Amino acid sequence: MTSETPPLDTTPASPITQRKYRIATEIVTVDNADEHGAASVPIYQTATFKQKSATQMGEYDYSRSGNPTRSHLENHLAKIMGAARAYAVTSGMSALDVITRLVKSGDEIIAGDDLYGGTNRLLSFLAKTQNVKTHHIDTTNSQSIIPHLSVKTRLVLLETPTNPLIKICDIPAIAKLVHASCPNALVVVDNTMMSPYLQKPLELGADISYHSGTKYLSGHHDLMAGVIGCKTDAIGEQIYYVINATGCGLGPFDSWLLIRGVKTLSVRMDRQQANAQRVAQFLEDYGFKVHYPGSRSHPQYELHHKMAKGPGAVLSFETGDVGTSERIVEATKLWGISVSFGCVNSLISMPCRMSHASIPAHIRAERALPEDLIRLCVGIEDVEDLLEDLYAALVSAGALQDQALEEKLNRLALDGRDAVAKRKD
Repeated sequence: MTSETPPLDTTPASPITQRKYRIATEIVTVDNADEHGAASVPIYQTATFKQKSATQMGEYDYSRSGNPTRSHLENHLAKIMGAARAYAVTSGMSALDVITRLVKSGDEIIAGDDLYGGTNRLLSFLAKTQNVKTHHIDTTNSQSIIPHLSVKTRLVLLETPTNPLIKICDIPAIAKLVHASCPNALVVVDNTMMSPYLQKPLELGADISYHSGTKYLSGHHDLMAGVIGCKTDAIGEQIYYVINATGCGLGPFDSWLLIRGVKTLSVRMDRQQANAQRVAQFLEDYGFKVHYPGSRSHPQYELHHKMAKGPGAVLSFETGDVGTSERIVEATKLWGISVSFGCVNSLISMPCRMSHASIPAHIRAERALPEDLIRLCVGIEDVEDLLEDLYAALVSAGALQDQALEEKLNRLALDGRDAVAKRKD
């Protein structure tokens, strides 16, 4: 850096001034005070940084602790998340692992009863190895948290919408209850489904918001990343200490890829949720039970739209039969069979066979997770192609009758009856 370039406070990531523009503009506007005037944030692909002397250390020394490319990413994420501090780590599960390291043996966690399978696996691990108990509750009922709040409560872990039943919880109401009863507890929200473009949990009362950056923030499924946003500097310092100590900070090249991906978040999400709205309506028109907050039939439709500016692009539906669901998933051509979501390409899966298979069957049954559930993660393709492909798969699987074929058979049957009647005449 030149003497004229102000140093960038990077360890931990710099707090960001209040947003100046609307969110779609902020998303694409990355602050970049590069000394050479680079239009794109440079990739500082280095593990170490030379120092001026044995006693004078610069702002960077080792990329585990801080790297200019990662700092630019974290500063940008803090801005769009409304966070005092933001951090980028190696995956969404790494993000949750960092957060749960704030919990000590004997503490307790309160979490939803409809959770991502990887989250459930980590909580089960903590119960077995760290003596950390998790209470699973129905987060759609804010009052259900009250009996479990105590001096032992350290984290309240929320997903909204949940994955894969797309349930909605009232973040402001739950945060208010938690902070009033347990001042030392932190409200943590997995905001991966919505992204900061559609929902900002930190502005709704949460203390920490985290994402699998692999999904919407990246948007192309070409990198693994996790993102943690902290409401206060004090929480941010605790989080940074764990990241630096464990060495899970995101590398410079992946940081650069994530910066590039985030820039197109708003245009991708707008297209994806518009497509998802059409797909959800298509399935409802054919009588399937659909879980999607963009549908007015969703029981928490009004609540979701008080907290978020859109329904997102993930939905699920039930067929009533596991075998039928398997045939549908395997019959699609445009919809790739994958456990993830948030990609520009549309994906299809059976959670109980794939992303949530690590949850034992009896627990899935206790939590009313239907074995026949199909999850759709809608991409940016032409929606008519997506609907045609899905319709063909439904027909092929026997979930629907081909209306055109049925009409043709009815006409043939009618013509046959007419022919018989004429012969009798």
